[in-house]
Amino acid sequence: MPEGGLTRALVVRALLYFALWIVVDQSAKPANLVVGLLASAAATWASLKLLPPASGRVRLGLLLLLLPRFLWQSLVAGTDVAHRAFAPRLRLQPGFVDYPVGLPRGAARNAFEMIASLLPGSLPSGETKDTITFHCLDTRQPVVEQLAAEERAYARALQPGPRDG
Repeated sequence: MPEGGLTRALVVRALLYFALWIVVDQSAKPANLVVGLLASAAATWASLKLLPPASGRVRLGLLLLLLPRFLWQSLVAGTDVAHRAFAPRLRLQPGFVDYPVGLPRGAARNAFEMIASLLPGSLPSGETKDTITFHCLDTRQPVVEQLAAEERAYARALQPGPRDG
């Protein structure tokens, strides 16, 4: 990762952790701000060690525009799971499906996996360089097609590239 990318990640994360501190603490007392700065620095250091910046970025503005789709998918998934739970006969064929993902490993791919986990009966359970393995409640469903539609819908918001926060 270029030095500029590491610096950007450090600044963005530090500011976000400090903003979180301000929200939680809700005080502008100098002593509390000093503690917040120290806590933010420690959290930033830990986050850079545990989750180093990688290729890809999440474009938050575009992702927020997709919030209605996200909420709708959550509602559909919840309804589907409730229907299956209360059905007198569960017609399931659990198993694993490999999805050939177009996003490289990194923040964008991780965000896609989180979003895709909302599809009814699917959960990311492993990955390789080119595929994500999903555990599915019913492999007879068009899981790969649904995942491809989700990836297309979120492609502009989840961009592979050199930046990451």
